[in-house]
Amino acid sequence: MPARAGSKGLPGKNLLPLGGKPMIAWSIEAASASRYLDKVIVSSEDEGILSVGRRWGADVPFVRPQELAEDGTPGIDVVLHACRAVPGYDYVVLLQPTSPLRSAEDIDRAIELCRDAGAPVCVSVTKPEKSPYWMYFVDEAGHMAPVVDAGRLPALRQALPEAYALNGAVYVARIDWLERERSFLTAETVAYVMPRERSVDIDTAMDFKLAEALIA
Repeated sequence: MPARAGSKGLPGKNLLPLGGKPMIAWSIEAASASRYLDKVIVSSEDEGILSVGRRWGADVPFVRPQELAEDGTPGIDVVLHACRAVPGYDYVVLLQPTSPLRSAEDIDRAIELCRDAGAPVCVSVTKPEKSPYWMYFVDEAGHMAPVVDAGRLPALRQALPEAYALNGAVYVARIDWLERERSFLTAETVAYVMPRERSVDIDTAMDFKLAEALIA
């Protein structure tokens, strides 16, 4: 569970009080309730976050090096650092604290899908509110260009192919495979579909207010 102190979109978001507890606590509780996870680890460079993690029942076996807590640090480096720091496991499950509405059942179903599909990796997705087939690029002059060639669009909106977006809630991978590929997203990745109401990914104050409303 990666949780660094720095955040430009919503400062201190991992510890913001959400529904009566720090935001990171939601993910710790969901992970602790999973039928399959036997260790819940918080990876952070910040003692305040690590302290809250301990208080809510997570393991804190290391302090993340500062060079792995910068704005430009690749997320995969943080995950692999944790895997190497706590060896002896075949699979890793990445749970971002910014997805507090994901449930223990979501975690377990993603793990089961990964296992049952015989896939090395599974990630959670959701249907976006707006189809990417109806989206546009806008250049500096304000001119629009369709993301998808208009000539390829069906005549009826209902005939559009279903598209899904990453929701950031659950990432499952076999560790030896992840060490080689250094990405959760490859041609071998299978998708676990979650409803939008559990797919809120908090990056802004508006996202946070939406999560508060859904919890309430």
